[in-house]
Amino acid sequence: MERQGASATGPGPVRVLVVDDQRPFRTAAAAVIARMPGWEVAGVAETGEDAVAVAEDLRPDLVLMDYNLPGIDGAQAAARVREVAPRAATVLCSTYRAEDLRIDPATIAGYLHKEELGAPVLRALWARIHPAA
Repeated sequence: MERQGASATGPGPVRVLVVDDQRPFRTAAAAVIARMPGWEVAGVAETGEDAVAVAEDLRPDLVLMDYNLPGIDGAQAAARVREVAPRAATVLCSTYRAEDLRIDPATIAGYLHKEELGAPVLRALWARIHPAA
């Protein structure tokens, strides 16, 4: 039976997969999410390949994915995540400007500058991605 989470019609927390090769960002993002009512960290990954495997297993609602990852980059990993977990929305995260990145709107739900990471920004992104959620 499919889990009815925040991205579906049933109630449930917004389950987030955090993907970044830098432990400090993974830790900070997980801490922000853990403190947000109605949100939970579904898992973490360090590479694009790991993100695809973890997303397929955990079926998160939201994937916060670093753009620069070892192996396949965040944009490539996002396309693969879409194949294995089609309900997951992927938001690319970077210290670069969005216009400097190769972002495919068919596979990327949004962009987050890492300096903007915080509960209000995450809630606003989620509301834009899933207006009815």
